Amino acid sequence: MERRLDHRDHRRELDENRHVYAVVSRRARGLSIGVNLNRDKVCNFDCPYCQVDRTTPGGPSRVDVEALTAELEDLLRPAAEGALWERPPFDTVAAELRRVADIAFAGDGEPTTPPEFPQAARAAREIRDRLAPGVPLRLLTNATFFHKERVRAALAEFDELWCKLDAGTEGHFHVVDGTRLPFRRILDHLLLVARERPIVVQSLFPTIEGEGPDEAEVSAYVDRLKEIAEEGGRIGEVQVYTVARPPSDPRVGALGSDHLEAIASRVREAGFAAYVYV
Repeated sequence: MERRLDHRDHRRELDENRHVYAVVSRRARGLSIGVNLNRDKVCNFDCPYCQVDRTTPGGPSRVDVEALTAELEDLLRPAAEGALWERPPFDTVAAELRRVADIAFAGDGEPTTPPEFPQAARAAREIRDRLAPGVPLRLLTNATFFHKERVRAALAEFDELWCKLDAGTEGHFHVVDGTRLPFRRILDHLLLVARERPIVVQSLFPTIEGEGPDEAEVSAYVDRLKEIAEEGGRIGEVQVYTVARPPSDPRVGALGSDHLEAIASRVREAGFAAYVYV
């Protein structure tokens, strides 16, 4: 069956590429050129809503920055010339979405973990500046490595930081993000970077065994956003969304749009720009 590119298909494979893929993104509102630095599927979170099946083996852990650069050029050059949309599977993208919306470091794990992350970030920025200067370079991250100097220095290569915050309490954080890392570490890291530059907070709210976050959890989540702002952090916007593709954990489902809108309303009442994606 011919592959059709839309927001329901987020496979991180494209031809014979090692690191670069392309998806249609709800949040980027167009074609997102993805950079996967985690072909080994290693991640320090194990979110039950993640689409990555970690029960099957991944690929090699080493990031081939030279291959990554060549793969990015193979997409950005024809995009700039307008020829990309004549090439399968890009010819299946809806007409209103036929634009390169971003280059996003988002893969099968936390993209800041590989040692090659800084070099990969520099290489992506250089080729973006040369072939697609108007396209934002984004990092989608769980913020767990923001305390490391090599990561902090590389953040400057990105135009936007999209940082995960899926919970308001320690207990729910451990459930929804599948980690035993302390919640305080995430909050401290978000504040650390948000004091230096505005961040985008990306928050995925699923159902687990049919239940979404209750009122107390939503209130605590909004309180965490307010604490970041009150302590000098800048939040440019908050993205409120839910699962769009089959998760690896069958207990997980999509939260209804009414519930998402209610959460976003609470976020707006607290003084933040909030956008819902379903």
